[in-house]
Amino acid sequence: MKSLRIIFAGTPEFASAHLQAIIDSQHQVIAVYSQPDRPAGRGQKLMPSPVKSLAIEHHIPVYQPKSLRNEEAQQELAALDADLMVVVAYGLILPQVVLDTPKLGCINVHGSILPKWRGAAPIQRAIEAGDTESGVTIMQMDAGLDTGDMLLKSCCPIQPEDTAADLHDRLIEIGRPALIDALNGIAAGQVHGEKQDDSLACYAHKMSKDEARLDWQKSARYLDCQVRAFNPWPVSITSLDDTNIRVWEAIALEESSGEQPGTLIKSDKDGLDIACGNGEGTLRIKRLQLAGSRAMTVQELLNSKKAMFTTGKQFS
Repeated sequence: MKSLRIIFAGTPEFASAHLQAIIDSQHQVIAVYSQPDRPAGRGQKLMPSPVKSLAIEHHIPVYQPKSLRNEEAQQELAALDADLMVVVAYGLILPQVVLDTPKLGCINVHGSILPKWRGAAPIQRAIEAGDTESGVTIMQMDAGLDTGDMLLKSCCPIQPEDTAADLHDRLIEIGRPALIDALNGIAAGQVHGEKQDDSLACYAHKMSKDEARLDWQKSARYLDCQVRAFNPWPVSITSLDDTNIRVWEAIALEESSGEQPGTLIKSDKDGLDIACGNGEGTLRIKRLQLAGSRAMTVQELLNSKKAMFTTGKQFS
């Protein structure tokens, strides 16, 4: 089987796991593209991305242009004479001239079963929507937003308790072998693309802190999905006595109380039971975080803050 000369473009941990899979394969990573170093931590020191750190560890040249739209960056990429470019959560738009530069074009590892959940946050939006299945699609890139021909799909269930972090890790586990299978198929000339049905597409908008507040007029089932989708970022929030509370874990209960949405019905070691909208169940918060404190179970919090969580109080 032919060994492909590959340019890898990616930035976060999800991407670095796929880079490692290629490094461990028979294919050759000749260069890595990653976003410029960003300030992080209390000291706001410039930190390399997980992809850059892995590339340096394996002595792979790293390129970090702010954009691939300028001619200099495009010529630099073309000079690498790659067979293929693999893009995984890179974060920069690739203009058509870049898509056309490698001999076999560019492929992308996308964290959904396309055409559903095109866009920046497919993992989180699938959980938020209450989907029961997700997966990874290896796609030939074109100028559209996740609209290219599908080369290979690998599916997995979304469990009722899954957070975005859980699904992220599961998609890495199925994405790495799927990517290598696709690369081997491309090298052997045995992979053929399948057109997407645009009528089935949903757009996975980028996550925003502005969405994080829980709306108690919603059903318990929806709020359960939101809490899991927003864990670990940006984390759902609610307020009690003008204090913001981050909600890390919750479950939907079918029984309804008839109380006004947002009313605290019960507080004990099992959690905080809060009435939801239109009589559509009760949300039980199991793990939460007060400002300036660590995340903890409700039982831990009641040991020191029991008076704060009196039955009948209103969350907003």
